[in-house]
Amino acid sequence: MPEAVLEFVTNRDVNSVRDIQNRLLFAYENDLSKHAPKEIVTRIRMLWNSIPAQLAKENKKFIYGLIREGARAREYEVAITWLMDVGLVYRINRVKKPDFPLRAYQNFSALKLFVLDIGLLGAMSRLNAKIILEGNRLFEEFKGALTEQYVLQQLIVKPENDIFYWTAENATSEVDFLIQTDECIVPLEVKAEENLQAKSLKVFVQKYGVKNAVRVSMSGFMEQDWLTNFPLYNISYLNQYLKERAGTP
Repeated sequence: MPEAVLEFVTNRDVNSVRDIQNRLLFAYENDLSKHAPKEIVTRIRMLWNSIPAQLAKENKKFIYGLIREGARAREYEVAITWLMDVGLVYRINRVKKPDFPLRAYQNFSALKLFVLDIGLLGAMSRLNAKIILEGNRLFEEFKGALTEQYVLQQLIVKPENDIFYWTAENATSEVDFLIQTDECIVPLEVKAEENLQAKSLKVFVQKYGVKNAVRVSMSGFMEQDWLTNFPLYNISYLNQYLKERAGTP
């Protein structure tokens, strides 16, 4: 969001930044009425407005029942596709196992939905704009939703990344992102604090014999056997690190 970034860099006024974000959200709402097929406008709007609540859950799998009671996937598939086509949401599908190519093992009925921008997610959630000035608290709000959104945005701009997520069958273990690059498949777990536990990653590594996994957190860079801790502020360099580790120029 260039205008919002410019406003903050120039004036350091978070309230003005939030005004810009709210204007953008209002413009998107108007565009729904103008450009979306009339028969699905209401569904698109309801789905779009449900995203903050979807990401506020511990398990961020998209639940249609949060849109409205009794909602079913078939009613909202076209709405999701429309929002994806206009660039307002990112869809991340679950994969059943970490084999090449990941796309061959994706489960289209299990997904996460993220919005296009972390600042807009904060505005949609009515999160106090001043929280950005309160150290790491930004990353801790509503179950780390902003942290996961931030990491996805850094990953998705790399064209070589194909991004999914993984959950165990009939279990609670979940890997936030599973990334296929030109070199490898990497499980990645996102932590909103300086939390060095990686229980789900350990389950994943033991199950599939994966040699390299990444945990992203507020802690510094650290390599520990099969696990690399990557600091949140440096996540944009993850692909470069993976290439160097694989010996790829």
